[in-house]
Amino acid sequence: MSLSDHPKAYGTAALTVAFIAGIFVTLGFKDLYPELENRYHQRLKRNRHARNSLARSSTASASSSSRRDSFLFSGPVSLEDRESSFTTIDRGLGIVDGIAGTIGNTPLLQIRSLSEATGCTILAKAEFLNGAGNSPKDRVALNMIEAAEQQGLLVPNRGDTIYEGTVGSTGISLAVLARAKGYQCHICMPSDMAIEKSELLHHLGATVERVPPAPITDPNHFVNLARQRAREHTARTDTDSRGFFADQFESLANYTAHMKTTGPEIYEQTGGVIDAFVAGAGTGGTISGVTKYLKETKKMTKLRVVLADPQGSGLYNKIRHGVMYSPTEKEGTRRRRQVDTMVEGIGINRITENFEAARGLIDDAVRVTDGQALRMARWLVEHDGIFVGSSSAVNCVAAVMTALRMPRGSRVVTILCDSGSRHLSKFWKSVGEVVEEVNGEGEVMGGEGRGDIIEVLGLEK
Repeated sequence: MSLSDHPKAYGTAALTVAFIAGIFVTLGFKDLYPELENRYHQRLKRNRHARNSLARSSTASASSSSRRDSFLFSGPVSLEDRESSFTTIDRGLGIVDGIAGTIGNTPLLQIRSLSEATGCTILAKAEFLNGAGNSPKDRVALNMIEAAEQQGLLVPNRGDTIYEGTVGSTGISLAVLARAKGYQCHICMPSDMAIEKSELLHHLGATVERVPPAPITDPNHFVNLARQRAREHTARTDTDSRGFFADQFESLANYTAHMKTTGPEIYEQTGGVIDAFVAGAGTGGTISGVTKYLKETKKMTKLRVVLADPQGSGLYNKIRHGVMYSPTEKEGTRRRRQVDTMVEGIGINRITENFEAARGLIDDAVRVTDGQALRMARWLVEHDGIFVGSSSAVNCVAAVMTALRMPRGSRVVTILCDSGSRHLSKFWKSVGEVVEEVNGEGEVMGGEGRGDIIEVLGLEK
């Protein structure tokens, strides 16, 4: 007699067999699951930014009339599984460890209006989205502090103080991370910097000294003063704490931070397809670190690196002509006290160790006037909803200049350093004044479809 003649017995046997099989499958999957989960997270990390990469052929195939790209009509797409050979600052897939965990892996975004105007794909690394001080200086500050800790120059909760001379952004990053890691922070900065920067530093618990602008040869130059304050602190006999001078201009922990993180991130996000990299230089850390990674580590010898230099800075002539010189420094004039520009954060009249690290790898330089920077800042708000500060505006002007000199469809990458909210009292106040001078209503610069950024900047197509 078969089980099929007894439905109840047949059903019971089938359920028993299924239950036993389920147990074996569950036990087997229990051992297999961790390996599957590990592979999944590795693959997800490798491709985290791939979805943000833009098809290079889309811009090359843009029509001259609308300059709009279409995914459906772009060329064949070649997919590759790239193994990452570097370690970036990892924000993680879920919970991160403190404020330092919010630094790095910033988005790379396409600036559509500039891409359409130039016929090239202009991409910008949104460094203002770093989570500590909201600028690329977060990477530098973290690397300098960690290097000092490894050398025993800083010990948490001992009363140590970090001293730095800065125009603002590095100081803000140091102030945030100092508090998070158990240190005090003392910032020396020129008195003509935007007041909101020093006010923010005060709210972050830092001591701020605003000093009159002076040449680097003057002991009262803001950098020299910060160095002296650190020495005075360390020499004190009434405390075991020490003063640490971060020295962002000369510390090689500056450019190596970008060589270890920013450069690799840009390479990963673009799939290694970059025709030009454009950035300004103050300390020189960003342009040097990214350039050394792309040209030396990844052997991108055809990459064109362009320095974006504001008016009054001598770096433009150093790159173009081999001489550190600005017309405002000609013989017979009063010794200049600082770079003659309203742009903050980039532009300098000396060669730092960080800039020198990759100076020979920089191919060209473009000079950007204050007027061009002001007009670009307004344009980005009106056409792309991007609200940035003065150095970012200079970078974008230089990216447009570079793109106009390159073949149509080229890919140009630049940096968006910080938000315009730190430049309201100085740079952005002047932005509004320039718009009024142009036409009283902002018609050239504002409004969808009005004006042409190349004409606004006074450039030739």
